[in-house]
Amino acid sequence: MGIGPSTKETTLQHFRDPLLDVIQEDTDVDLAGIIIVGTPDDNVDKIRVGTRAAIMAECIRADGAIITADGWGNSDVDYVNTCEQLGIRGIAVTGLKFIGRTAGFVVTNNYLDGIFDINKSESGTETDIVGQNNYDARDCRKALVVLKAKMAKNSRNR
Repeated sequence: MGIGPSTKETTLQHFRDPLLDVIQEDTDVDLAGIIIVGTPDDNVDKIRVGTRAAIMAECIRADGAIITADGWGNSDVDYVNTCEQLGIRGIAVTGLKFIGRTAGFVVTNNYLDGIFDINKSESGTETDIVGQNNYDARDCRKALVVLKAKMAKNSRNR
């Protein structure tokens, strides 16, 4: 479990990140920042990185966040924790992640309702095709639409 050829985000994916393109094209949202965190091995550190990312988002007064990850399995722990930490702080969250039809998240919580599986292989599993299971502009638009709806709901409830 972890990162394989089809889920690994290549340098080209980073330089031509479709999520940034989709967000920059949308005049209804303002990109406040990008937070990049690693995936530690130790569970204590996994909880720490997700909590710190959520605290940073809270400090910049973010209304919402779209989180992505190029790993699966063990990296679900910090990804799912980050979703929870954002949600606890009232920050709307959606995300893009390879989950796969056969795997599912290793851990779960109540803040995963806006997470989209970016699996594109017919088998629903990791493959040997580099970049096959990366998110694309269509995935990003879906996540942004749901994020905007969640942020609108949060603003009505305040």
